[in-house]
Amino acid sequence: MHHRRLRLAGTLLVSFLLLPALATGLQRGQQAPPLQVTSISGQRITNANYAGQLLLLEFFATWCDPCRESIPAILRLKKKYGKQGFQVLGLSIDESGERVVKAFVSEKKISYPVALANVALQEAYGVRSVPTIFLINRKGVVVEKFMGISEEIEQALESAVKAGLVGK
Repeated sequence: MHHRRLRLAGTLLVSFLLLPALATGLQRGQQAPPLQVTSISGQRITNANYAGQLLLLEFFATWCDPCRESIPAILRLKKKYGKQGFQVLGLSIDESGERVVKAFVSEKKISYPVALANVALQEAYGVRSVPTIFLINRKGVVVEKFMGISEEIEQALESAVKAGLVGK
């Protein structure tokens, strides 16, 4: 019984010490964790696919209303800056599978690659809510992180994309 209480106390202490790190997740200035996913169209995607590009990485879910609201803004950015080295990758956290995500992508006319994000990838990026958007520079470093969507976030995101494309 004594050992069990000590083990529980140790587990609680470790959890308590890790909580701030887990709560904040990946932050600006950190190297983006490795990507190894397969898009819903069958394309194998890794960080190498985006070498030298500015990448907007959005974790989303098909059932998430704010995620649905973020899509038109992301599509506008892709259309406006896509020829300047700006890329987008959508990562769905849906547990209902690829069929649901494919239908969603078709319904929303999403023209950028979308893949399913497993739990390990979500943890590597510290995703705790959706939508969570990371802007990753040409060197693979996170330059911005946005949680949620609003007019202010859309404006800040576009400003960050512009700055990222000119190398600031």
